[in-house]
Formats: sequence, structure tokens, C-alpha cells
Amino acid sequence: MDNKPQLLFGKKNFTFVLAGLVCIVIGMVLMLGGGNAPDLTKTYPEATLYGTQRTLIAPFLILVGFGLQIVAIFTQNKPAE
Repeated sequence: MDNKPQLLFGKKNFTFVLAGLVCIVIGMVLMLGGGNAPDLTKTYPEATLYGTQRTLIAPFLILVGFGLQIVAIFTQNKPAE
């Protein structure tokens, strides 16, 4: 009888988790954007606030990251023989 503890997740699962976290962080950084005026009460840069980067690309990357987290949870390991 082998009492060696076995991890629930394998290397493949942790790879998916890491890739998902990277996608989420990149999406959050892209959502921050850049080039904003220091005082938005005087200037309202609509092109920056409602640009493609903030409204489409960043949320898509975040959703892909969460999707990878789900894949990491549901992917099964092959049993060791």
C-alpha cells in the first residue's frame, strides 16, 4: 500500500492556471489604458476612454483568462501507474 500523497492537479493544470492568470493581468493592464489627462473634469478624452483597447480587447482577454481557469479546474490528470 502506497501512502504517498498525490496532488489533485498536475503540471498541465498548473500551466493552464498560469496562462489564465497572465491573460487576466494583461487584460487588466490594457483596461488601464494610458495617455489620460491628469484632470478629467476639464478634458474628456472620449477616444481614449472608449477606444477599442479598453472596450473590446481587454475584456476579451480577461474572459479568455477566466476560461483558462475553468479548463485548468476540469482537466483531469492521467492516473500514474
